[in-house]
Amino acid sequence: MAYAAGVDVGSTQTKAVIVDEGRRIVSRSLTMTGANVIRAAEEAFQEALRSGDLREEEVEYVVGTGYGRYKVTFGNTQVTEISCHGRGAVHMFPQTRTVVDMGGQDTKAIRVAPTGEIVDFCMNDKCAAGTGRFLGAASSALDIPLDELGPTALRGQRPVKISTTCTVFAESEVLSWLGKGKKIEDILLGVHQSIAGRSTGLLRRVGLEEEITFTGGVAKNVAMIETLQHSLGLKVNVSDDSHYMGALGAALFALDHILTARHPAKTG
Repeated sequence: MAYAAGVDVGSTQTKAVIVDEGRRIVSRSLTMTGANVIRAAEEAFQEALRSGDLREEEVEYVVGTGYGRYKVTFGNTQVTEISCHGRGAVHMFPQTRTVVDMGGQDTKAIRVAPTGEIVDFCMNDKCAAGTGRFLGAASSALDIPLDELGPTALRGQRPVKISTTCTVFAESEVLSWLGKGKKIEDILLGVHQSIAGRSTGLLRRVGLEEEITFTGGVAKNVAMIETLQHSLGLKVNVSDDSHYMGALGAALFALDHILTARHPAKTG
């Protein structure tokens, strides 16, 4: 049995996924990236090995991806996160034609072919508005844990309008609304709607095609899923593994290399 791994080094978290030659996920792991990016990549990979009860030598090929992909020093090669998220999304949801990847520092809109190859993409170009960092600013301003933002926002009835396009000013605007007596849940619903609106704009720039798959860490946020679907007027695919989609795509690229080397006439 051949095993391949993908390690996605993000700005906030580092993920690792190991797949077998049947393209099944054997194990996954997640760790905070922190200041030592090389160590985060190593720790995520080692944890995935332990979780899958595998030895390092059993993993034949490793692909690094994410903003810190060149810090995966034990990896064999690197592939961009855009390609990896596209590949992972189509593997998980084969009818995917558009991907929205919402991470800690940026949001990407990606249009993919049926094969998972990238047709077009664009990224947010105004600070970190419309990203996980924007949610982090709201979390800090309101002193609410990140994992409670979504459920709290869904209780909102009268969302405020968030106008800032810069994370630096997000806390100030949130606190300003709080000072005006607005409810926390209405402020948070407004924050989520603002992000959803910006993400929808990105998706329309690349050409919105169904099906749409939501990837990245922010895909775990229930209010983000709901506000994005409302903004698009369409249902989006979300998986328990959406957070790991980049690492999954990287692992699949790694498996391609193994199978091509083994059967060059049958693959590639």
